Amino acid sequence: MGVPGLTGFVGERGACFSELRLRDSKLVIDGSSLYHRLCFSSSAAELRRGGDYGVLAATVRRFFGSLRACGVAAVVVLDGGRGAADRKLPTLRDRAAERLRAAHGLSRGQGGCLLPLLARHTFVQALRRLRVPFVQCFAEADREIAALARRWGCPVLSLDSDFCVFDLPGGYCPLSRFQWQEVCPGEGAPGCFIPALCFSADGFCNRFGRLQKSLLPLFAVLCGNDYGEVPALQGFFGKLPVRAGSPGGRRGKHGFMRGLLEWLAQFGEPAEAVEDVVRHLKAQRREEVRQLLHSSMEDYAPSDVNLEDFFQLGKYESEEASSSGLPQWVLDGLAKGELSPFLSDALMLRSTFLHVQVENMQRPSAHSTALPIRQVIYGLLLKAAHSSEAAAASKQASKPPGVFEFDRSQKTLTKTFVQAANLPPRFCDDRFALEKLMEVPMSCRQMLLLETLGVKMSFLESLPSHLQLPVAVTCYWTRCSEPKVKLLQLKALLLMIVSGELDRITNDPDCTALHDEDDSIAYNQFLKWKEKKSQSKDFDLDAAHSFCQWQCCLQMGLYLNQLLSTPLSEPDLSRLYSGTLVHSLYQELKSTPSVENMFSSSPKMTQLYQVLLNTVKSSVSPDFFQKVTETKSESRKKKKASKKTKAIRCPIPETQNSCNFNRFASLGVDD
Repeated sequence: MGVPGLTGFVGERGACFSELRLRDSKLVIDGSSLYHRLCFSSSAAELRRGGDYGVLAATVRRFFGSLRACGVAAVVVLDGGRGAADRKLPTLRDRAAERLRAAHGLSRGQGGCLLPLLARHTFVQALRRLRVPFVQCFAEADREIAALARRWGCPVLSLDSDFCVFDLPGGYCPLSRFQWQEVCPGEGAPGCFIPALCFSADGFCNRFGRLQKSLLPLFAVLCGNDYGEVPALQGFFGKLPVRAGSPGGRRGKHGFMRGLLEWLAQFGEPAEAVEDVVRHLKAQRREEVRQLLHSSMEDYAPSDVNLEDFFQLGKYESEEASSSGLPQWVLDGLAKGELSPFLSDALMLRSTFLHVQVENMQRPSAHSTALPIRQVIYGLLLKAAHSSEAAAASKQASKPPGVFEFDRSQKTLTKTFVQAANLPPRFCDDRFALEKLMEVPMSCRQMLLLETLGVKMSFLESLPSHLQLPVAVTCYWTRCSEPKVKLLQLKALLLMIVSGELDRITNDPDCTALHDEDDSIAYNQFLKWKEKKSQSKDFDLDAAHSFCQWQCCLQMGLYLNQLLSTPLSEPDLSRLYSGTLVHSLYQELKSTPSVENMFSSSPKMTQLYQVLLNTVKSSVSPDFFQKVTETKSESRKKKKASKKTKAIRCPIPETQNSCNFNRFASLGVDD
């Protein structure tokens, strides 16, 4: 949620803020605002190349280190799915279109901010590793955040302007004014605190005469928030004092807000103001608008969900969640962040948003490669629902179950129906109904995951357990991507994974694997190379598109693994993907093939790289990778020819059918 223009409006009124020295206190953090803020502190180059998840995880670690040094006991509250009513759908579509425009700008070398695809997942992993208490709400988190902060009497930390509207005794601290990086890290040091500014609704209301805090929700609704604007109000806005103008008038949004607040100050309670609004409307619209205004103001009433029970007892009880009909194990997994909201949206709303990355907009969406994995997810989620629908259908044949996906087609946001996969016969009995899925033996769930990705467990047994899922995904990506994955792209990706493993055994205090002096030498040599190459501005859009496809496949592999209750270990994303590094490795391999031997000082890492490479290559035909040597003259001819060729929209390749879940024989997997 958020009221457009409100952050800037209150920012102009410094008296609404007071200085806060935060220490020895509880703090409720809006998780969505926090990971966006921390992620966008990275450079634009990192965002352009798909994100550096290690940088994000390190920033999260420093952030909570600062809080703990000052004795601040923080909890994080994350948004869940879109909720059964799906009231924010128009706003979410607008934001998806904005992300698409930002992605296109970044692909052309322009500025912009675009959240990397796996940033939220990396953030949740970091919270779990740091043992920061967190909860994932069933739907929008704002009301539950406000309720918990009121119960504890502590501040809310966010970037959401709606917290200027909620009645928060402990106040609202904007993340933009929260100076966590300026704190002395000395634990327990006397006087150690975090400088911040805290918004006070009382101070804000005092700026407008006798304005009551209870009228702020009506103010937000009349201004328009993430749930949209109330229709038919232009007649009312035209009757406001001239000073207020209109939302889009010459005086601008801030002038409109000021006039609206001054008008509201004459009323003692919201009901009086609502009646004054509706009397300016046509008679036939009054009751409709009256009810809509009152129901919209309820969005700013604190929730009856008691998050304190969750943090103390592990119980998340919500009326909306209870009435959803989802199995209890699914509700528990959602609250604990063990299941993605993507899954609840697909199951409850039959629609999902696929977030765009910095891709080649002339090609099909990078998410197209992972379509067969999503179809299996939808098949598992909708299996029981479709069975009941089919039984209830009498005269009309039931439509096949499926999900509407919001994704891009070139530079346009589109909505497409995707049919759920029919699971193979041995996965079609009642045990695989969602309610009973956790009763299925782990070996069967693992088989379903691996058959979806088209690999056998025997291929993966020689790998560390935490690398089995990403390598299985890499096999799938190599086989199913269109255009085909180049060998140098695969090598760059695998070298990046090896570098993460080297970092793990060298620096992770929880790592049980012993590292030799050779590993330390190799790690230091790698750091020197990385520092030298990190300033490279080279950017290959086609390579970026291929690595985006890999992230899409990994994301859906993670979601399917979650849904099956992790038959394979979940990888540490902070050590698995670095966009800056994989692009540097790819560029360097093109000019200096010897970079492939960068870990030669460490026999252990050299062997790991060879095992990874051989595992992936064994999943495709021997002639899959074609060596292409291009002379400079040929390169120049190619560039000239490309200038004469118009861009052609690429259809979703037919070759993806060979990766469909319904055709396991083509994947080289025994049925």
